[in-house]
Amino acid sequence: MNDDLQTLDRIADARKTIKDQLAGVIIGQHEIIDQLLVTLLSRGHALLVGVPGLAKTLMIRSLADALALSFSRIQFTPDLMPTDITGTEVIEENRSTGRKEFRFVRGPLFAQVVLADEINRTPPKTQAALLQAMQEHEVSAAGQTFRLEEPFFVLATQNPIEQEGTYPLPEAQLDRFMLMLKVEYPSGAEEVEIVQRTTAGEPVSLQTVIGGEEIEQLQALVRRVPVADNVLEYAVALARASRPSQPDAPAFIREWVRWGAGPRAGQNLVLGAKARAVLDCRPTPEVADVQALAKPVMRHRIVRSFRAEADAIDTDDIIAKLLEAVHAKN
Repeated sequence: MNDDLQTLDRIADARKTIKDQLAGVIIGQHEIIDQLLVTLLSRGHALLVGVPGLAKTLMIRSLADALALSFSRIQFTPDLMPTDITGTEVIEENRSTGRKEFRFVRGPLFAQVVLADEINRTPPKTQAALLQAMQEHEVSAAGQTFRLEEPFFVLATQNPIEQEGTYPLPEAQLDRFMLMLKVEYPSGAEEVEIVQRTTAGEPVSLQTVIGGEEIEQLQALVRRVPVADNVLEYAVALARASRPSQPDAPAFIREWVRWGAGPRAGQNLVLGAKARAVLDCRPTPEVADVQALAKPVMRHRIVRSFRAEADAIDTDDIIAKLLEAVHAKN
């Protein structure tokens, strides 16, 4: 127990150091950085949605550098094939025997932090190639199964504006992402600082804060964090209340929702709440942690009805109303 308390202190210090390091590169986006750390400690993956130019790629690359994790960026395009990301076999001549042999060349998926840039610009066949890697942390290719190096963390980006010629992610694949993070425009003061900093001076070099082995230990710690029954029940109640087929679903859910969040929503709400508590150096999560993660966990797991679309009600509006309707037990 004492070791776990010392580890809590260590992660709280590491979080502050990481944010201080990234502040030299990224202006603002403090909440997004915290949510990325929550995803990492929960062994999850995240989908970042935002218009171009909001430093999504720079943020992810900088985080990988601060954590001393290998980084790979895959630019998803309409002609990208599954083997372009998993790897392929090539024929090579063995110089000692003169015989030609097949050798598997690993693709960019073999990294600890994988940035899937503009994931909705590639066809479903290639999108699906990520599924096994994200869920099982392994890749099947050339008749073999290869384990991916831990910790393994997929971060995908998506442009919400340019939708022509794109392939929206199917619900089954969206559900593999623990969080969907909306990257918003910076404030006026932040934008002035961004322009000033990026048009003068040299790029800031980042120092390693923690490494892969320590991250795995912290991920194991998150799993051991105890959760009170009322917090667990509240997370499950939120997920269940989003389903219009439930007899006790609120009236607005029946009107605005076609399909509600599945069991992974409850799992990720609890895991994320645990990670959030660990980052705050608290021994157990609270209901407020679940509430803080409700939108990023559930916004991509709720399918709106035609009525909601006609009324210009988005999933964040539905979740906000859901948080008002579902109350935690004492």
